[in-house]
Amino acid sequence: MEQRRTKRFRIKLPVEITQLGGKRVSRPGHTFDISSGGVCFSSNRDFEVGGRIEYLVTLSQGQNARVQIRCLGRVLRIVRLTDQTEYTCQVVASLDRYTFMRTAAVSA
Repeated sequence: MEQRRTKRFRIKLPVEITQLGGKRVSRPGHTFDISSGGVCFSSNRDFEVGGRIEYLVTLSQGQNARVQIRCLGRVLRIVRLTDQTEYTCQVVASLDRYTFMRTAAVSA
């Protein structure tokens, strides 16, 4: 029986890891699921379990604005994927603090 404290929402949203520990990075991926306590997302790179992480989840991207959540947390678990070619692992991270951000859309 599932005994999670918060409800998970299985939704695929763009995610970008912007900081690991004290180092700035730019690693794109997508969410598998998200809750008020954490997120599970795809990646092609290794992470350190227990390490600090900052990531941006894009909720919507319209013609005039983009809405994102800037999240701070820790890497809790890494699951290696053997049946996928696009990504090599799933990363589970906590969502300890967050801020909603609205930015003007970039015109092409």
